[in-house]
Amino acid sequence: MAYTLDNLRTDIKNYTEVDNGVTTPKVLTDSVLNTIIKNAENKIYREIDTDQNVFYATSNAIIGNRYVTIPTDLRAIRYVQFKDQVGNQYYLEQRDTSFMAEYYSTPSTSAVDIPKYYANWDETFWVVAPTPDKTYEITISYDREPETITDTTSTPAPATAGTYLSNKYQDLLLYGCLINTFAYLKGPQDMLQYYQQAYRQAIESYAIEQIGIRRRDEYQDGEVRAQLNVKPPSSNN
Repeated sequence: MAYTLDNLRTDIKNYTEVDNGVTTPKVLTDSVLNTIIKNAENKIYREIDTDQNVFYATSNAIIGNRYVTIPTDLRAIRYVQFKDQVGNQYYLEQRDTSFMAEYYSTPSTSAVDIPKYYANWDETFWVVAPTPDKTYEITISYDREPETITDTTSTPAPATAGTYLSNKYQDLLLYGCLINTFAYLKGPQDMLQYYQQAYRQAIESYAIEQIGIRRRDEYQDGEVRAQLNVKPPSSNN
């Protein structure tokens, strides 16, 4: 059965036999449980790379504008591709700001060449070098921040509609939460070790499934592409 936030909280209390009655004050408050759940979700996504969180954003690089907007939900970048009007594709290499300063010490807003590199400019923009010599279509492939079942505000709300993990891998999510809960409660070591073992078995199965899913052609899966707004920062250095 798929989990909602309320069902998952209830199962955590039932499995740990804490706060599953009318005891007050509560030890496992909603706030504590939300933190436990989010930490478990993040642990799973850090351990196993899943294409479920792969996203594509598209935009246009304008001639003379060397800034590219960073997707607001970016967790990890996969690639940045520029494509010109006749279909030639160029994959940019990521560099740090020191490299960009040495390689491109006198940037210009005038057209220069085909961009080869990109680097972080600030929290909102990447800077590319050389400055685009014409208009390019940009495709950014990245891992976005995964949904959390503790989210009650989005539409539809994952707290009631569920997430990828809560709808398909309930055991993995539950075991991850129980590990965190027993650690938080300083519970019996034998129970903690039991759920750690159960978690390892569940995540190994999860990893095998993700490898199988990755073998599919992503273009057949209808990946969503989001439009980015490309505007230079207020200071055009």
